[in-house]
Amino acid sequence: MTANILFAGRPDGWPAYEPLLKAELARLGVDADLRNDFAPEDVDYIVYAPSGPISDFTPFTRLKAVLSMWAGVEKIVPNKSLTVPLTRMVDTGLEQGMTEWVVGHTLRYHLGMDAHIHGQNGHWEPQAPPLARDRCVTVLGLGALGTASARALAALGFQVSGWSRSQKEINGVTCHAGADGLKAALAQADIVILLLPDTPATENTLNAETLAMLPKGAKIINPGRGPLIDDDALLAALGSGRIGHATLDVFRVEPLPPEHPYWAHPNVTVTPHIASETRESTAAEVIAENIRRNEAGEPLLHLVDRSLGY
Repeated sequence: MTANILFAGRPDGWPAYEPLLKAELARLGVDADLRNDFAPEDVDYIVYAPSGPISDFTPFTRLKAVLSMWAGVEKIVPNKSLTVPLTRMVDTGLEQGMTEWVVGHTLRYHLGMDAHIHGQNGHWEPQAPPLARDRCVTVLGLGALGTASARALAALGFQVSGWSRSQKEINGVTCHAGADGLKAALAQADIVILLLPDTPATENTLNAETLAMLPKGAKIINPGRGPLIDDDALLAALGSGRIGHATLDVFRVEPLPPEHPYWAHPNVTVTPHIASETRESTAAEVIAENIRRNEAGEPLLHLVDRSLGY
C-alpha cells in the first residue's frame, strides 16, 4: 500500500520541500505519494505548518499522523479536531542554528562587545573580561535546543546551569528542576537564556518575582517564546537597573509593533525572530524517517504530549 502524504505548509515552501522529501522517502524505501492537493479522505500523513491552509482535520478520515515542520506546537495543540498523533520538529539544522545564535549573543555579553561596537567616545579604557569559567550562565528549558546550547556553552568553559520542569542529567551542566530549582538556577546567573516551550505553565516564567532573584545587572537572552517574559516586569527591571540588558528575538505580537517600548529602549536589543529556523534539507530527513517508522510499526520520534503542550 502506498502512503499518501499531503504537504500542508506555506505554498511557497512546496518547491523546496517536494524534491527533498521525495528523495528522502525513496532513500528510506518508503512507498509514498507526496502531493499538495490530495482529497482529504485519501490522506495518510500531513506535513504541517500552522501558517499553511489546514485548520480543520475532521475531513481527514484515514489520517495516521500529523508531522509539524515547526519546533513550537502551541498553535496546534489546542485544536480539538486533531485526534491523531502529532510530532514536532527536532532536527540538526534547528539545533545548530539555535546553538550558534545563543553562543554568539552569550559571548557578546561575556566579552562586553557592545561597548566597543558602539564606540567609547574617545576614552581609552582597557579592561579585559573575565574568563568563561568565572561567568555563570543559566539555560531555562532543557529540551533539544536548550540541551544543545547548554552543552556548547559548557564546552567553552562557562559555569552552566539548566532548569526544566522534570529533572535532567547533562554532562557538564548543573541541572535543576521544580520551583526551588528555578530559584537556585537564577540566583547566580550572570546571563539567562530562555528556551522553554510556550505553555500555560511557562507563561511569565520571568516576572517581577523571578527577575528579583537574579543578581543585579544580569543579562537576558530570549530566543524561545515571547510569552515566557512578563514584558512590563522586564521593562521595570531594566529601568531600575536590576536587569542590565535584554536581547529578545521573540515577542507576544510579531512583527513587534513599531510603537513598542522595546525598540527604543537603550538596554534592549531586538532581533526579528531569526535565532533559528527549520531548514528544508534536515527537516525532510526527520519527516521521512517518522513516516518510515510509523509504516513499520515503530514509535514516532518527537511525539507531542498534548497534556504538557510540547
